[in-house]
Amino acid sequence: MKKFEKLAICLLLATTALGFVACSDDDNDTPAQLSLYQKLGGTAKVSDPNNPGQMIEKGRLSYRSVVDSTIVLIVADIVAGSNGNLGEHFAPIVGEVVSGNTTNVAVLSKNLTDFFSANTGGGATNTYTGLGMVAAHDPAQNPRMGVKSTNADYTKFIGYVGQSAGLNGVTDTAVINEVVAVLESLRDPIVQDPN
Repeated sequence: MKKFEKLAICLLLATTALGFVACSDDDNDTPAQLSLYQKLGGTAKVSDPNNPGQMIEKGRLSYRSVVDSTIVLIVADIVAGSNGNLGEHFAPIVGEVVSGNTTNVAVLSKNLTDFFSANTGGGATNTYTGLGMVAAHDPAQNPRMGVKSTNADYTKFIGYVGQSAGLNGVTDTAVINEVVAVLESLRDPIVQDPN
């Protein structure tokens, strides 16, 4: 992976970790034993800034914050016309947002947050019931996708995740490297256009 890609991913992950202190129910856990979800805040409940009066797990809030920031950056660049291939990839959702319909953006945010929370140690309180990675990124199976992803598209997406992490205060290099590893592990099923 290029140095820039790692830096971008690191920045994204760092943003999430800074605002949320890792917690563990077991005081004997060492950082190496903690899941990524625990390192990003774990299951400790905090006030949900998006839903006054409700609580949310710190780990889930960390993921949601980075996911939402990533979506905002991508949409802003697409609307500004400076995004290239990602504009084609996200065209159906961006078209809805420009028209004032944010329903599918909310679905995308929830699905991504669910996916990462459930698959990085979020436990029984976090489940993912969305499409598999291949189906979710195939326009023939998911009409919210405009085109199949290329390696360049995915690398650009990872860069936005990195930028979002930085915006959310994630600075722990070890945590960032773990997030990068998770994102890279998803490259093969997501990238369906080899060009």
